[in-house]
Amino acid sequence: MKKTVTKREKIIQLSSILFPILITQLGLYSMNFFDTTMSGKVHPTDLAGVAIGSSLWVPVYTGLSGILLSITPIIAHLVGANKNKEVPNIIIQGLYLSVILSIIIIIVGYFSLDPILTNMGLEQEVRHIAKGYLIALSFGILPLFIYAVLRCFIDALGFTRVTMFITLTSLPINFVFNYLFIFGKFGFPKLGGIGAGVASAITYWCITVIALVIIMKQSPFKEYYVFKTFYKASFKAWNEILKIGVPIGLSIFFETSIFAAVTLLMSQYNTITIASHQAAINFASFLYMLPLSISMALTIIVGHEIGAKRLKDAKQYSYIGIGLAIFLSALSAACIYFFRPEVASIYTSDAAVLKLTQDFLIYAIFFQLSDAIAAPIQGVLRGYKDVNITFIMALVSYWVIGLPVGYLLATYTTLDAFGFWIGLISGLAAGAIGLSIRLHIIQRKNEIALIQKS
Repeated sequence: MKKTVTKREKIIQLSSILFPILITQLGLYSMNFFDTTMSGKVHPTDLAGVAIGSSLWVPVYTGLSGILLSITPIIAHLVGANKNKEVPNIIIQGLYLSVILSIIIIIVGYFSLDPILTNMGLEQEVRHIAKGYLIALSFGILPLFIYAVLRCFIDALGFTRVTMFITLTSLPINFVFNYLFIFGKFGFPKLGGIGAGVASAITYWCITVIALVIIMKQSPFKEYYVFKTFYKASFKAWNEILKIGVPIGLSIFFETSIFAAVTLLMSQYNTITIASHQAAINFASFLYMLPLSISMALTIIVGHEIGAKRLKDAKQYSYIGIGLAIFLSALSAACIYFFRPEVASIYTSDAAVLKLTQDFLIYAIFFQLSDAIAAPIQGVLRGYKDVNITFIMALVSYWVIGLPVGYLLATYTTLDAFGFWIGLISGLAAGAIGLSIRLHIIQRKNEIALIQKS
């Protein structure tokens, strides 16, 4: 990654990193999007079952895979400081951790899945689909976590176009297997929502194999000789990964789990409400890929700049990224407002679900601005390797402010299910304010430290 001087050069370099990440994130999210929309075409019960299954899986996956995201800033710092020989060991240690995390998830899920679903009070068919979806998905957990590490390596070097290629290659695979297993085409069993889990598991194996081949065969990745040397498990390396990764994972978990918690609390309502909520939250999450991708790009670029001791450049990149996120999120909010009927019709043809989804989408508009501020700042702070305060802010914003406010409004006012959405908006806004203050403190602290050294 080259050094930039002018603002124009920085915008061009940020865009070159960002665009492939955005396509990649949209592609990865499209797998969940396909699961949701294609299942909804079978029956609202299938949509609700996949919604519950996803709500249980997504916070677990994003939280634990978030631990592995620490590999990106670690490698970015090493490459920025010209310590390339230390990179392979970090990757291998990350792979060891990915296997351990996968095994833990499978064991915990085996013993806890039935009690969790049983105590949710779901309709029997919804519970059956949710359980089958998660069991099918579990066969792809191991490759998915391995891929998370490989992707961090590829992205940290700035070659985000490669992960974009992998994702775009996997999309037709996911779509085809969804079509075969959800609807039972060409002699395959018609599994409904459960088939979406089967298709996703197969896709996870495919993207992992593709990533491994590229790393071993293509430049510049093969020059790192990642798999040439056998590295023993290193608790020192694990500690470095976990020291940064655990706070990242927890902050992501706190954010994603509150959305999952709200969906689970929605189980007290009827299937129409669950399906409508899931459709609206699915689309809002789809648009969240914009600020999230900017966040990931900023982690890479800021990490390189900090590793090279270019604090001024890191700061400039930060504000360019935040400004871009605000602009794009404003456009997203406008799209939601003017195209609510069209968006709702993507997910369902059921008249009741169609109408209620449009009502939920009004509240999704207010997610956009908070996400546009909070997500990029999180990425910048990870580039600085400042992660501990961030996860505390996430805990307070989402679980101390957001969820209680939502519960009170849903339970004790006439807002009902919409009260939970107002709670989500409150939590996101609180997080955006706290992160903004933290970024100012960290940038000021780094500037003072640099002055003192010189």
